[in-house]
Amino acid sequence: MLPAVADSLSFLYVDIARIVQDDTGVCAQIDTTRGTDTVYLPTASLSCLLLGPGTSITARALATLARHGTTVVISGAGAVRAYAGILPDSLTTTWLEHQTRAWADEQRRLEVATRMYQMRFNQDVPPGTTLQQLRGLEGQRMKALYKIFADQHRIGRFRRNYDPRNWHDQDPVNQALSAANTSLYGVVHAAVLATGCSPALGFVHTGKQHSFVYDIADLYKARTTIPLAFSLHTSTNPESDARRQLRDQMRLIKLLPNIVKDIQALLDPETDWDEDTTERTDVPLVDLWDPKTGTVPAGTNYAGAD
Repeated sequence: MLPAVADSLSFLYVDIARIVQDDTGVCAQIDTTRGTDTVYLPTASLSCLLLGPGTSITARALATLARHGTTVVISGAGAVRAYAGILPDSLTTTWLEHQTRAWADEQRRLEVATRMYQMRFNQDVPPGTTLQQLRGLEGQRMKALYKIFADQHRIGRFRRNYDPRNWHDQDPVNQALSAANTSLYGVVHAAVLATGCSPALGFVHTGKQHSFVYDIADLYKARTTIPLAFSLHTSTNPESDARRQLRDQMRLIKLLPNIVKDIQALLDPETDWDEDTTERTDVPLVDLWDPKTGTVPAGTNYAGAD
């Protein structure tokens, strides 16, 4: 039995290694001065595997990750990322249907975006606030947040800068923030896929296959990646330190189950999601859609039906 996504590990980062499948399981083969070390990966309880530079993976290992529903994230130098989303084919479409209904209706889409802002900053939004006004409010809050942490760590004026072409010329805070955000996106992507939602149908972000991932990840940056990045302003290896410390922090605050519950609360606010409702739901059979009754059983011959 695969564990529920809320009980899974957050992510594992691997670089300069070869991921293979042997008779025991999926393992990482790492070349050292002593020879080749083998480290087995807990694929059945792993939500996200990040593959850094110098990593290769075999088809058999990737097939095992696919069966276990593990998201694979390939992360290059400078936090340039490309996602390969893998999810069980038996996963129910319940939450995907919630998402598409809300996304396709402009009024409901704005309501979800408003709930995202309220959840992110714990602040009510005046009735009638437009999406453009929400973006302005978000920008003001983030600017103020950067200033607070910059003053707290006495690093002077801070400006968010992400330039993959000049990665090593950036200051440690920007490097740490980009690296931490990459890991956060991978974990959020795993949670989005585990609920059966589409990473592409965002409510604030749009136009990319990971728009909804960016929407959900933004909910947690103010209390995870941003304070972590500023705390590493004197680090000599901010990228590695950011990934390690973020992993420990995610486990401490139980971020993964919260992501699942927050997605459910955003898409279906009428239901109380305080209870343990984060179990991954698999369906044994597919149904047929009917415009009058909703769904009818599949596997039935309806040749004589009216």
